[in-house]
Amino acid sequence: MNKRILLTSFDVWLSDQLSNSSDDLLLEVTKLDLIPHDLTFLRQLPVDIQLASSQVIEKINAIQPDYIICCGMAASRTQLSVEAGASLGESILQTEVDLEKLVAGAVTIEISHDCGKFVCVRVASRRESLYYSVLDYLCQSQLTARCIFVHVPVLNQENLMEILANFVLIINKLALL
Repeated sequence: MNKRILLTSFDVWLSDQLSNSSDDLLLEVTKLDLIPHDLTFLRQLPVDIQLASSQVIEKINAIQPDYIICCGMAASRTQLSVEAGASLGESILQTEVDLEKLVAGAVTIEISHDCGKFVCVRVASRRESLYYSVLDYLCQSQLTARCIFVHVPVLNQENLMEILANFVLIINKLALL
């Protein structure tokens, strides 16, 4: 049975950015015919927590996905990183996905325990991050969908195929968990 998977990415947030690597990666995934799952793309989310969170939650309610993969650009990273949790001040929410199983066998995918300080996964104020908002919504609504957050490095000719292959591996392994 095919799994319903919602994939999200962000828009650019700086005037000198030509693209956001999270969105570039999802664009590449849309070109593939090899993925046997029901993928829904919610691309170029605004870099505004309230707007992005409401759009993702609305899409969750509309399509009832089995899994949600939120993606965000991580210019300082060199490989895909799956985030273990999201925080809001002292409150930390962990994904319910077994990340050790998810990345088992993958050489260039790491589990991150450093969610950073941007809109994707952590904001040290009252505003919530997208990852935190989705994890909290799933818990509060008692939905069975599971969510992960993937940090995507800047893509270039040298790393694109490896990162794309690793991301497809994440999608396929997630669907088997």
